[in-house]
Amino acid sequence: MEAQFHLALPCERIEATKAFYINTIGATQGRQTNKWIDINLFNHQLTFTESGSFNFKFKNYKLDDNILPSFHFGVIVSIEIWGTLYKKLLQSNQEVTTKATFMENKVGEHLSFFITDPNGYMIEFKSFKDKGEVFTS
Repeated sequence: MEAQFHLALPCERIEATKAFYINTIGATQGRQTNKWIDINLFNHQLTFTESGSFNFKFKNYKLDDNILPSFHFGVIVSIEIWGTLYKKLLQSNQEVTTKATFMENKVGEHLSFFITDPNGYMIEFKSFKDKGEVFTS
């Protein structure tokens, strides 16, 4: 099975984070706004959200009309795997967020849902409409 890793982390300053990953590490840049940036790290998606000095009390941020967990990680999978997993988890006794479409009708459109692991970590499962747009800006 081919899958890409996705990790979302808080950062103090987008530009400093961007400079480190691109200039120091040699990663490439994906999509960016003034509050978040996607970094292509060996074909895995790191998303950094500017939140100042991070405090785990800052649990959410807003993307379009959606409130998302600031700290989460996930996996990018095919729509077939995404659908099978979503259906399986809905039938379990686990609390699963309702599926949502992000970046609708824009570059990077994808379906997502979240589930919390036993440690309290939020895990996002996402499937891109066009898998070639994972890092496209």
